[in-house]
Amino acid sequence: MKKSIAVLGLGKYGCSLATTLYDLGEDVLVADIDEKIIRDMAPKVTSAVRADLSNEDEVVALGLQNMDIVIICMGQNIAASIMCVTIAKEKGVGTVIAKASSPRIKNVLKRVGADKILDPEMEGGIRSARILASQHIRDYFEIDENLCMVEFHPENNWVGKSLIDLDLRRKHNMNVAAIKDSEGKWAFVDPGHILKADDLLMIIIEKKDISKLK
Repeated sequence: MKKSIAVLGLGKYGCSLATTLYDLGEDVLVADIDEKIIRDMAPKVTSAVRADLSNEDEVVALGLQNMDIVIICMGQNIAASIMCVTIAKEKGVGTVIAKASSPRIKNVLKRVGADKILDPEMEGGIRSARILASQHIRDYFEIDENLCMVEFHPENNWVGKSLIDLDLRRKHNMNVAAIKDSEGKWAFVDPGHILKADDLLMIIIEKKDISKLK
């Protein structure tokens, strides 16, 4: 079922987020004060509206009460972000997500009702560090404060064995969610699959256990 998602503020992050959500099949409304950006985005989303997001009347006019999710991407404009979060919550939006550029702004946005905070620069730094610090990890994604998802090739002593034989969940507290084969296709896990050196595993693991990946 499609979600109705509003993305307020169209910097590089907001534009990338909105177009990707639309490509994934969601109904996406975008709003920004920059008329050129709105013209550029109009063919790439469901609806693009020029609006001054620091003006209460113009934010109310967007009809946020019709949205399942509202994402506020104005990391530097704290006053506008606070107002947009407040209006979205007052209108009964179930999930309000806001971008924050500092811990102070993060705390303020949480206090006024944001359900989740985005910090793309910090998340990008953590992801890059995890990849660079390991010769084995191919990609790294945070799921929440506790769990992460890692892509890496099987350890040498795993090759030639099945996931049943390895019993990774019990022995190493990790779950293999998917496997990419030599043809570059991701597939759901067959517990009887015999691992090859060029398989790429997508593993869900607690952050505290990531050092177990040799």
